[in-house]
Amino acid sequence: MKVILTKTVEDLGEKGDVVEVANGYARNYLVPKKFAVKASDGALKQAESMRVARIEADRKSLDEAQALADTLAGMRVVVAARAGDAGNLFGSIGAADIGEAIVKFTGIDIDKKVIQIAEPIREIGLHEIALKLHSEIEVSVTLDVIPA
Repeated sequence: MKVILTKTVEDLGEKGDVVEVANGYARNYLVPKKFAVKASDGALKQAESMRVARIEADRKSLDEAQALADTLAGMRVVVAARAGDAGNLFGSIGAADIGEAIVKFTGIDIDKKVIQIAEPIREIGLHEIALKLHSEIEVSVTLDVIPA
């Protein structure tokens, strides 16, 4: 049975895609859960417009991420934190703290989900932080942790 996906379904397709699935899968799962509709002539036209809108939104998202990456590339962000004599912090610096520091230094609001750190930072010094702004775009920012 041909169906048009109204939502992205993992391992099947993206919103607006026309896919061929088993009758039972469509009738018992996809259509009742509103993940898909039966493919008819009118629905196929609507699916094409959904697909074009999705492609345009993806392109716009990629362009915005690239512009943001160009702005942030090679930037140095300073964070002051309380530290002991040996250079170890009395706490740690996580993704939320890094996001706040980027906003403070650049005025650009970064979602903490794009900040890629393996574990919180616990010592003063320079640290390279990766920002995954889009599935295809990643930029590096230098974080300078100084004692407060």
